[in-house]
Amino acid sequence: MTPYLLPEGNVQIAFSGGRTSAFMLHHILEANGDLPDRVEVTFQNTGREMPQTLDFVAEVGQRWGVMVTWLEYRAEKPFFEIVGHQGASRKGEPFEALIRKRKYLPNQQSRFCTVEMKVRTAKRYLRSLGWDYWTNCVGIRADEAHRSTNPPKDRWTVWRPLVDAGVSKRDVSEFWERQAFDLDLPNVNGNCWLGNCDGCFLKSEANIAAFMREYPDRAAWWEDMEDLASTLTSGSAATFSKRYSRPEMRKTIEKQGDWIFDAEDFFCQTDGGECMA
Repeated sequence: MTPYLLPEGNVQIAFSGGRTSAFMLHHILEANGDLPDRVEVTFQNTGREMPQTLDFVAEVGQRWGVMVTWLEYRAEKPFFEIVGHQGASRKGEPFEALIRKRKYLPNQQSRFCTVEMKVRTAKRYLRSLGWDYWTNCVGIRADEAHRSTNPPKDRWTVWRPLVDAGVSKRDVSEFWERQAFDLDLPNVNGNCWLGNCDGCFLKSEANIAAFMREYPDRAAWWEDMEDLASTLTSGSAATFSKRYSRPEMRKTIEKQGDWIFDAEDFFCQTDGGECMA
């Protein structure tokens, strides 16, 4: 029996906007045909996704004939809004609204950005539909099964079909090599370092540094948020990392030059990080 057959009851398919979750969605559609009304495919936009990600989400929906509900966090009740490709935030507006409300920044120890903008935003939408309990389908591969092991003490259970199917990075990469379209962002050994939030603090220092060098205009937003947070709080609560601030990282890059990107031990290479629910 295929691991992609829908379980009973209401099902949320969490589409992060990346290759892996799109791969998962494709195989669910292939195994089940048109999705019944009890299934919702959701994409929670933080406003810091690369424009290529937004285009990819829209193209997946159009090419595969699946309704993707685009959601964004809002600081006021009902704390979410249904948007779309054209109306989706592109300048970090939902993220900034959350920072202003919390009055401090998320970091590796306090990932409230994922919780509020992705998990709870989807939950509030599904509850507005009258759903009491549901299955949450997430794009966790077999080679990263450690990322989500504990079931939440909430209204849903977690379904990980890619784990059950034994899917790896290589399987996902080979699938997209055969398709007529793809996410227009780099695929480096199965990793998309520009996926999800562009400058996410969960990504390695090396990737954040490369992002700051290649996309200085986009990287400036993260500096702006640290500047904003410094007016709301102090200390490590005003930076995305306890090890460095974004201005400090930028100044190091400007001072040292390109050679630091060729020195494997200059920046921390570990933890590619994905800001997904």
